[in-house]
Amino acid sequence: MNHFVNPQQIGDNIYRVCGPDLSDARDGFAYLLDLGELALIDCGSGVGFKRTIQNIERLGFKPETIKRVILTHCHVDHSGGAHLFRSHFGSQLIMHALDATIIERADERLTAAFCFNVDLQPLRVDMKLAGDSGRLHIGSEELCWIHTPGHTPGSISVYMDIGGKRILFVQDIAAPLLKEFDCDPDAWMESIQTLFALEADMLCDGHSGAYAPKSNVRKYLEYCVASQYQQGYIKL
Repeated sequence: MNHFVNPQQIGDNIYRVCGPDLSDARDGFAYLLDLGELALIDCGSGVGFKRTIQNIERLGFKPETIKRVILTHCHVDHSGGAHLFRSHFGSQLIMHALDATIIERADERLTAAFCFNVDLQPLRVDMKLAGDSGRLHIGSEELCWIHTPGHTPGSISVYMDIGGKRILFVQDIAAPLLKEFDCDPDAWMESIQTLFALEADMLCDGHSGAYAPKSNVRKYLEYCVASQYQQGYIKL
């Protein structure tokens, strides 16, 4: 029998509501933002959807008011539940166009759906981000997104400056750069340098959680580089 922990407040207006310890073993982390309007960064595989909704309600929020789901990349442990948020609550789905094409054709290999035993269906993405960067207005705040490919072609990272701090949400930057999923080590190295340059005060990762203050964010990014090097995926 699974024993799940309670949803966690990560920082001001930021909550972790989905993940292997919160909803289902096949779920990546999802972060709920309360910015005068509710938004989600990623949404899990869909297998743990019911428990994710319960977690949101335990925090005192109404899931039906989640206006937007921002997907950092196409892998099913982060995006598989997107269709449920749209069908149940009418949430708008947002991701980079390069990964949207993968989702929309239900590519079982590039979404890694076969690894998680998730029945993937073609899914229309409402807002397809294009280019290298842009801004999204969520409630009273502005979220900036940047294209950080490598893990997938259309991986994005999202950050916001709030309360004098920069909060950064990243995709699976520590995940092995496997050829089986068309990972691009050269693009990954460029992306990691972009993340270093942001000098975030807090980093929220898709699998390993939150890191703060700024010195720990840097240490985590350095760990990611060292890990990829030690495994032979990149050359320094």
